[in-house]
Amino acid sequence: MTEFLGKGGAHVDLMGAEFVDFDPVSETITVRFNAPDSFITGRGGVQGGLVAGFLDEAMGWAHVQATAGKEAPLNLEISMTLLKLIPAGPLVGKGRVVRRGRRVIFLEGELWDESGATLYARSTSTAIPTPLPGSES
Repeated sequence: MTEFLGKGGAHVDLMGAEFVDFDPVSETITVRFNAPDSFITGRGGVQGGLVAGFLDEAMGWAHVQATAGKEAPLNLEISMTLLKLIPAGPLVGKGRVVRRGRRVIFLEGELWDESGATLYARSTSTAIPTPLPGSES
């Protein structure tokens, strides 16, 4: 397994985020999340802004890993499509660097059920590369 190069924090703990793996060839990261019951709305699914947080985290960590922990993306735009209500419990996020330039980065994210059979949400992000806070770039 590849070493995780991201930083933790209260938001990471809140999401139950756990690094699984990173594929340097496809620049794709796999992250496990846990959506607690407190994230569920009256409609029966995880609140949309919290879904965006899961996807944002996966996409961001993909870029951090792809740059060996030197850079973090600063989002200019995020687009998200919710495909199905997302239940409480374990989730799997996939984040991928689509294209990385000196001035702009294009990222994609997906949120799946634990088995990988049900795709719940997709996202894209346009971001700018910035030094990873705390890194020596």
